[in-house]
Amino acid sequence: MNAGKYYGVDVLILGGDVTGKGMVYAVEEQDGSYRATFMGKEYLLKSSDEILNFEKNVRLFGFYPLKTSKEEVERLSESEEARHEVFLKLMIETLKRWITFGEEKLKGSGIGLYVTAGNDDDFAIDSVLSESNVVIHADRRVVEVDRDHEMISSSYSNLTPWKCPRDISENELEQKIEAMAGQVNNMKNCIFNLHVPPINSMLDNAPLLDENLNPKDAGQVIGGVGSTAVRKAIELHQPLLGLHGHIHESKGFTNIGRTLCVNPGSTYSEGIVQGVVVRLGRDRVDGYWPVQG
Repeated sequence: MNAGKYYGVDVLILGGDVTGKGMVYAVEEQDGSYRATFMGKEYLLKSSDEILNFEKNVRLFGFYPLKTSKEEVERLSESEEARHEVFLKLMIETLKRWITFGEEKLKGSGIGLYVTAGNDDDFAIDSVLSESNVVIHADRRVVEVDRDHEMISSSYSNLTPWKCPRDISENELEQKIEAMAGQVNNMKNCIFNLHVPPINSMLDNAPLLDENLNPKDAGQVIGGVGSTAVRKAIELHQPLLGLHGHIHESKGFTNIGRTLCVNPGSTYSEGIVQGVVVRLGRDRVDGYWPVQG
């Protein structure tokens, strides 16, 4: 939220994977303390400061802390539906808190914040993202980020081994992209904010998995796992800029024809946020550089 002013940019774009990956239980003991296990370490939390610091650390690594009882943990362990209900509640509460924070930080600043979900984000967050007038939900539509540049955005991915909520076939993904591209007035200056990178672009390299989701040959077999539909759309329309993520370990930059495509990568599990600052001219990219904080 502070990056806009720090780097002196006009627009912030968050292109997916905006929710946490799981819950971390802090279970209440008889004496009022809480016991938890996180990242292989045992915690005994006795004071309110210890609890707050633990919760902050859990959130920093992309998880949701949950203060609960032994009875509640047993109930959740027996019901996938109950776990999902609690997880969804924490997800929405957290997202609403961040949106409120974003509104406070950015209102009146002149900096636009455009947000889309990622393929593993639950569809339930879409309505939450659409509630704000400051944080702009950009998914599945054309938006004008300034007077010279339009942007199309997609939270969807081609099929992955994890069968995420927004995984769809390449044919479906192509149809969704083309439906938006057909509404663009000036394709030469358009931004393609597509969560999944184009296939075989060096922005989509990841360990190939077997049918049991285990890396082949101890993770030594690396290949492109991006989207053929995204590559086809970029090759066909040649927009100014392609913004991608999805493959966290494949940070980089490449050109497909005239289109600069970037993937900032992700090391959120280490408590680091990565991004790319891009300086756009009217019909060209004037410069770009990776940043992190």
